[in-house]
Amino acid sequence: MLCDPFSPATKDEYAAFEFVEGRPDARLLLLCDHASARVPPELGDLGLPPSEFDRHIAYDIGMRGVTLRLAETLGVPAVLSTTSRLVIDPNRGEDDPTLVMRLSDGAVVPGNARVDAAEVRRRLDRYHRPYHDAVTARIDAMIDAGETPVVIALHSFTPAWKGRPRPWHAGLLWDRDDRLTKPLLAALEAEGDLVVGDNEPYDGALKGDTMHRHGTERGLPHVLVELRQDLVADEAGQAGWAARFARLLPPILDRPEMRRITHFGSRTDTRRRTP
Repeated sequence: MLCDPFSPATKDEYAAFEFVEGRPDARLLLLCDHASARVPPELGDLGLPPSEFDRHIAYDIGMRGVTLRLAETLGVPAVLSTTSRLVIDPNRGEDDPTLVMRLSDGAVVPGNARVDAAEVRRRLDRYHRPYHDAVTARIDAMIDAGETPVVIALHSFTPAWKGRPRPWHAGLLWDRDDRLTKPLLAALEAEGDLVVGDNEPYDGALKGDTMHRHGTERGLPHVLVELRQDLVADEAGQAGWAARFARLLPPILDRPEMRRITHFGSRTDTRRRTP
């Protein structure tokens, strides 16, 4: 099921995030950084044909559906970005050189070719920061209610990269905090029908990304889940993965270490000493 990046909206109506309320006592927060291929009206189509918005360069295929189904099943809150990663990537720090991509997996993005510092600031203020402010506000509210939020970000990856098939059905990305990753990895492997990547197909230590900002820096249990896109491209696949996580997560969330704010630091904090 593919997103329509050209759903009608005016500039004033455009919202940078979608929010699912969840139960007042919920301890799990779901995030979907790349939920939509939508481009804000003032940016048109970024000079790209519609076919490019069906690709992974525009959004994480299948993950809005998985996120919404899982949030509904467990009764937990979720925050989802409504803006294509081609406009600005919510899963990058504000100073990351890949924040606004001019070239993405072979596709030149004409609408980003002449983006200057002022336009980057405008996109940060209009699309990137409101999404992260919404995540921060939800985390703060959960802590104020006496809960330790557990944060899961949901992403998807291509079945092959540069001509090489990727064997994993799912991957768990993490930095130094393994409180959530370790038991979830064990639970997924125990299913018996999955190849699960441990920091595959990407590494989970990226300074300034969503998990670094809202998990690592706040000392909250967290993990970034990657699902292979061919497994979640339709509603049946999305429903199946949401049901799987809805079954596996509750006993993990009840573990005592999930109820503590603990700072583990980050592998990105390591700096080479100068003589």
